[in-house]
Amino acid sequence: MTSSLPNSVFITGATGFIGSHIARRYLADGYLVSVLYRPQSGYGMLADIADQITWHEGDVLDIPSLETAIFPGIDVIHAAAIVSFVPKDRDRMEQINVEGTANVVNVCLNAGVRKLGYVSSVASLGRPVAKGENPNEAIVIDDDQKWVDSPANSVYAKTKYWAELEVWRGVSEGLNAVMVNPSIVLGVGDWNRSSLQLIKYVYNEKLFYPAGLVNYVDVLDVTDALVQLMQSNITAQRFILNGGTIPYRSLLEQVATALNKRPPTMRVAPALTRLLWPLEAVRAWMTGKAPLITRETARSASSLYQYNGQKIKQVIDFQYRPLSETLRRITAAFGTF
Repeated sequence: MTSSLPNSVFITGATGFIGSHIARRYLADGYLVSVLYRPQSGYGMLADIADQITWHEGDVLDIPSLETAIFPGIDVIHAAAIVSFVPKDRDRMEQINVEGTANVVNVCLNAGVRKLGYVSSVASLGRPVAKGENPNEAIVIDDDQKWVDSPANSVYAKTKYWAELEVWRGVSEGLNAVMVNPSIVLGVGDWNRSSLQLIKYVYNEKLFYPAGLVNYVDVLDVTDALVQLMQSNITAQRFILNGGTIPYRSLLEQVATALNKRPPTMRVAPALTRLLWPLEAVRAWMTGKAPLITRETARSASSLYQYNGQKIKQVIDFQYRPLSETLRRITAAFGTF
């Protein structure tokens, strides 16, 4: 089957947070949008506009379902992934994030798509260990960062790095592709999942805040950047997307102000965090529930990394939204999901 319409896009991970915003943007731009979904997961965050989308049953591990949906000339956005810092999810993450990406790349190559856009993560860049005289100084990471094996790299980070290698392999075999690497993504969505749990945490007036830095970007900025890159002649490049870097305390205080809630006031030092996660692991094992803190999340919350997201401004007409605007939109919609 050959597409006679240049404005057709197929999206994996479209029912999730980032993918649903991408799908809505393409619909608003007049594209014919088709997506991959699993019936047991439902329409997710696209339920209200399900009748405007073509739904393909399957998943990224089911190659025939990808072959049915991906045809010559179409644009493909690969946003499907599992984000987890729970040890038991390692095998599943390797399957979905790495094997699934390899499948998408191979089908895109065989079909002759127009372009592939891959939603990666700043985690895939790796986290070098601090060196030098001032270990408390933030380490700046830009788009030229090369992967460095480090205890600071989570299993999730490793799977996203390996997934990127699959995309670069596809590029070496002739695939037209571009990727974006967002930091913590903020926006309107399910407050019980992913980074948006930060909003619910503040809403519930929790007392503690971590000692590290947080890098953030608006989901609408991720969407704008990716769509513009897909429509451009830019290929074989990746772009960090990071709207700002601030202490966790500052972010949580601003969220609290927007929600008219009491902000966290008790700092959790890195040393204490390292003591808490083993206790939480025991509690999770005894109760059968997912741990609230893991070794990886404890390490991440106390880290001092700053991501430079300025390269994107050099190639497209793009500006990051201010955090205040993002928080106004989030708090106005809080509780609707």
